[in-house]
This record gives sequence, structure tokens and C-alpha cells, in this order.
Amino acid sequence: MTATALVWLRNDLRVTDNPALHAALRHGRARAIHIEESVSRLRPRGEASRWWLHHSLNRLADELAQLGVALETVAGETEVELFKAIGQHGAGSVYWNRRYGPVEREIDAGIKARLKREGIETESFAANVLVEPFQMATGAGKPYSVYTPFWNTLRKRDIERPLPRPRHGEAIRPRQVDIGYREPDWGRKIGGHWEIGEAAAHERLERFLEQLVTDYPEGRDIPAKAATSGLSPHLAFGEISPRQVWHAALAVAQHEPAKASAIDKFLSELGWRDFNYNQLYHREDIASVPMVEKYAHLKWRHADAALKAWQRGQTGIPIIDAGMRELWETGVMHNRVRMLTASLLAKNLLIDWRKGEQWFWDTLVDADPANNPGNWQWVAGSGLDASPYFRIFNPVTQGERFDPGGDYVRRWVPEVAALPDKLVHQPWEAGGVANYPEPIVDLKLSRERALEAFKAL
Repeated sequence: MTATALVWLRNDLRVTDNPALHAALRHGRARAIHIEESVSRLRPRGEASRWWLHHSLNRLADELAQLGVALETVAGETEVELFKAIGQHGAGSVYWNRRYGPVEREIDAGIKARLKREGIETESFAANVLVEPFQMATGAGKPYSVYTPFWNTLRKRDIERPLPRPRHGEAIRPRQVDIGYREPDWGRKIGGHWEIGEAAAHERLERFLEQLVTDYPEGRDIPAKAATSGLSPHLAFGEISPRQVWHAALAVAQHEPAKASAIDKFLSELGWRDFNYNQLYHREDIASVPMVEKYAHLKWRHADAALKAWQRGQTGIPIIDAGMRELWETGVMHNRVRMLTASLLAKNLLIDWRKGEQWFWDTLVDADPANNPGNWQWVAGSGLDASPYFRIFNPVTQGERFDPGGDYVRRWVPEVAALPDKLVHQPWEAGGVANYPEPIVDLKLSRERALEAFKAL
């Protein structure tokens, strides 16, 4: 009898362009497993991610069942649970797609070594970045620390074409999978804004390339506009692969040359994702360790009341509060506003960026182990190729520039909706607004304080 092949799924919850799944299916009989890993050194998922994962796994279980593959989900210590499944199903081979965090790589390497010792066939694959971090190096053979040369190299690489949807045996009856997640009330609220799963990811990509991409280079900075792809959570969970996005976009650029420039800008943002994964691979834990060593000595303020006001969208600065409320309602925040909220916390408030990064980790449906801390460190100044320390976004002037009519602010901060456009981003100039707080920080004085703190390094 042919031994079962086991595919271990992590952040690759799709059937198309999934090389580990393809490898398992070549054996004829395959099963899939997802482990909610309980390892002390592994960062636990945030609540928003757990919500998405629960629904994504159930979508995937349906897709796998069409291929005759059953999906099981378990929770516990990684190696224990994986080898338990190997024994239960008589698996003679195990396959997975690679991940790039330092702890994850250590876990995977230990498991692979044990599998080989026990005579179980195993192989891992590239599936979740455009080019693997260990395949990108400067002319001196070192990891890139600046994005522009990284991108100039990446864009010239021959990105591997995605694998097609596999064909396999008779479909089986799908079953609901359970990761022990019980959906809270706010989970149902977020659910009203999203379609989850592989099919939804491809529909979103197709709509973006057909209808929205032309406006992307300028429109992506306007928070009231629907000009971005909305693919970030689908990429974070691997419901679509970056190389699927890459080749779909290039195909549109080839057939519709008028879109080529906008698509190049879009692909450069996909390249930024790879750049963050390079940092994740080559550095210490970037969610906790500044990538520029001197920033470890910055004297942060302890300001719990200010932190809570920031988390709840009650800072008294409308565009900041709009972003934080959008996050709580939808599980995402517009990218331009993410920069503004991060800058206010880490620079104006001088609160440790790691506290903001953790809040985003808990509340974002697109929380990603590379992008989340990589982008926070970029804003805080401690990341590679980061925003310089003296770049402190002014949320008022940024709001007036990118939300000139106040459409975004009025949607999420109804307390200021009646103000005229020239005051909607600075209601204190109107003498204040009922039921809306005064600013928790003086933007000018806090900017000067931040500059002094950063100069002191």
C-alpha cells in the first residue's frame, strides 16, 4: 500500500501555486494538516488574525476536499503534533513551504532533521515570497539594507511562474475545521467588510487590475478613495501567492500598455514586502529588536493614558482617530494613515514603537511577521532604509493634503462632520467640538521634544 503524503500548511492556505501540496499529491494519497503552534518562543497570533484564520481554513477545507484531500487542524507543540499525525496516518513523506522568521526556521530545521533520521521523506519549497531572502545579495555578497538597489535587482529577476491548480482523485465530503476559536462580537463586525479565501483573493486581484490600478500611483495616498488592491490579508495568509500577483499584473501591463506605469508602481510595493522578509530573515527578531542598534538606547516615555487614547481613536486629532477607528471596525487601516498613526505614537508621543506594533498585531487582519514590524521600524527610524529621525509627519497638514474635503475623517469621526473643510482636521481652531476630546499632545512642542530625543542618540 502506498504511504500517505502529509502536507503541512502554515501561511499558504491555497491549492493553486502551492508546491508542497503538488508534491504531496504526486504520491497519490495525501492529507493536509495545520498546527496552531504552542511554542513559547513563537509569537502568538493576534485576535484579528485568529478570526481570519478560522474562516480561511474552512474555505480551504472545502477546496482541498474537491481534490480528495482531508484537512485536519490541531493545536499544541509543533513537533509533537506533527509526528503524532505522521503516526496516525502512516505518512511516509512530509512537505511544506518555507517560512523565514528566525524561530520558525529553527523549528523547521529541527523537524526536517528528525524526519530524515527516521527515514521519512521530506522537502520544503519556495512559495511565499518573490525571491527567497538567501538568494538576494549585494555585489559584496551581503544582505541589502537599502530598498532602491534591492528593488532594482529584484525587478530584473526571472520570477518563477505559478503552478496551476492540481488535479487529483475523487472529491470527498468537506468537514468544518476548528482551531478552538470562538468568534467575538467585534469579529462579526469585521466580517461585514471581507470575503475570505482563495477565490475571494483572485476576485479582488482581478477587480483591482481591471478597474482600479490606473489610479493607484496617486490614489493610493487618498484614504477616502478605493484605489488600493486590498490584497494584504490574502497575502498574509497565503490565500494568493506573490508570484501569482506578479505574473497577473505583468500580463495586464503587456496587454494594456496604458496601465504599465501604474502596475510598475504597484509591483514595487509587492517588492517592499519581499524587502521586509529579507530583514526578517537576516536580522534578530525585528518585532522586538531595533535594526539600527543605537535606537535600543532611546528613552521612551511611559504614558499609559496617551497610549489608550491612541488605541481607541480618542487623541483629539481627527485623521489619527479616523485611522484607529477604521482599524477597530474593519481590521485594516489605509496605508497613508498607518504611517501617520505610527509617527504620532513613536515620535510625538515618544511611546515605544513596539507597543504600537503589538496593537496592530492584535487588531489587523493582515498582521504579517515581516511587514508589521518592518514598517513600524521604518516609521520609528530604527529600521533599515528607514524614514530619517527628523521626518515627523504632521497629521494636520497630511490630512489637509490627502483628505482635503474631509471625506475620510467625516466617515470615521462623525463628531467633527459638521465642521467646514478648513477646520475638519483641526477642530480646536473652531473652539472645540462637543463630545470630542481636545488633542492629547501639542504637535509643535512634541515634535521639538522628539527631535531632541533622537539627536541625543
